[in-house]
Amino acid sequence: MALTVLDKIWSLHELPPPPNDPVTKDNMPLILIDKIFLHERTGAIALQNLTERRLSIREPEHVFCTMDHIVDTKPGRPQISRMPGGEAFIQALRKGAQQHGLTLFDIDSPHQGIVHVISPELAIVQPGLTLICPDSHTCTQGAFGALAWGVGSSETEHALVTKTLYLKKPPAMRVWLEGTCPQAVTAKDIMLWLIAEKGAAGAQGMVVEFAGPVVSAFDMEARMTLCNMAVEFGAFSALIAPDEKTFAWLKDRAYAPKGDAKGGDWGQALAHWRTFFSDEQAEFAVDMRVDVSKLKPMVSWGTSPEHAVPIDAPVPDFAPEGVAKKANKKASKTADIKKAQKYIGVQSGQDMRQVPIDAAFIGSCTNSRLADLRRAASILKGRKIADGVEAICVPGSRAVKQAAEKEGLDKIFQAAGFAWHEAGCSMCFYVGGQGFAPGARVITSTNRNFEGRQGPAIRSHLASVETVAASAIAGYICAPDELPANIGAK
Repeated sequence: MALTVLDKIWSLHELPPPPNDPVTKDNMPLILIDKIFLHERTGAIALQNLTERRLSIREPEHVFCTMDHIVDTKPGRPQISRMPGGEAFIQALRKGAQQHGLTLFDIDSPHQGIVHVISPELAIVQPGLTLICPDSHTCTQGAFGALAWGVGSSETEHALVTKTLYLKKPPAMRVWLEGTCPQAVTAKDIMLWLIAEKGAAGAQGMVVEFAGPVVSAFDMEARMTLCNMAVEFGAFSALIAPDEKTFAWLKDRAYAPKGDAKGGDWGQALAHWRTFFSDEQAEFAVDMRVDVSKLKPMVSWGTSPEHAVPIDAPVPDFAPEGVAKKANKKASKTADIKKAQKYIGVQSGQDMRQVPIDAAFIGSCTNSRLADLRRAASILKGRKIADGVEAICVPGSRAVKQAAEKEGLDKIFQAAGFAWHEAGCSMCFYVGGQGFAPGARVITSTNRNFEGRQGPAIRSHLASVETVAASAIAGYICAPDELPANIGAK
């Protein structure tokens, strides 16, 4: 029988049903969970609940914690948290991690950073594993051939105590990327196009396997971007079959198996990891082919990632209002679109190019890795951002920040007018503290753009780091390949 990567991981993790278990009888198998990651915003509560109930963690050596969601990221971290009252969450995670004997990457740890950045950096995620975290973008880590997904608080507590979760097997979807990727088009642009083309529910409840020659050519950072935004596509999770690039990335990292290809734990791990590929005749619930050759840099114009267009295309025009919503789903969709257009301040038929911006943000678990910062810096080098634009860069981890500083990227960002911050999630989302001016229009490398995501009345436009950098220089939404040579030049 031909199997997908999902089938192979699932078969290794589905456990025998407990006797007389009503949940299992309702077609909810019990799945073994290999690794668990916690962050201060939700993990602190889970650990506190276990302590109060006098429950112990089954395998504390496989549970990891970090400070990322609400830590202050301003230079030097003048405050502990950017969230009012957030210090209590940070202190609670510290206490819980110590009580339960967990590995904590605290604010002063050289490994501190965003969960989905540091887990791959440290090789905590590995091919064939199951990994959960109370964060919806845990699917990012599927880029390493793991089944990784976000869970709720009660599921987190169940998994901590039992190392298991009840989970009905999701259907598999394959997105095969082929053709020649244009130079200005990135993994972020591909995902925005895919979500705009098929809708925010285009992969509803499925595990998306990204495959094809374009995926093979991508580096690991780009693959993580693909998997990161699968949740915006409605997916349960996403993954990519591991290959030599995957293995090279993991080699010699802190939690990687030791040894070499000829022996030791590493040799055994390689042999195991190389079994995680989809067989040639494997069947998928949905099998989609996408030729990326004609794609262009994308930007969002509304309040959902599916509200996105090529930068040189107009904001779409939709069916007229007034048709009964119950009789016509398109009319209901149109009402939502008009609401989004009003919030963002755009109109149907409007060209997104030269829409003025107030701020630019580079960061988040989508695009804050070293490769992302290098690409943005290549555009910013020798230029200045436009007058009146507030620009911020937040590396995804302390390791990324230090590596970027070693290469001098921080100097390029700062010379261009960007603020250079400490590692963390920062202004990917608003928690009532640090933020942009209310109502500001922000071009952002993040993954979500709903109302208020980045602050009160903030209007967020999703784009690649290249487009964010080019727009910051121009002072308006601008594709990197359309940035006039004389603008921003020193």
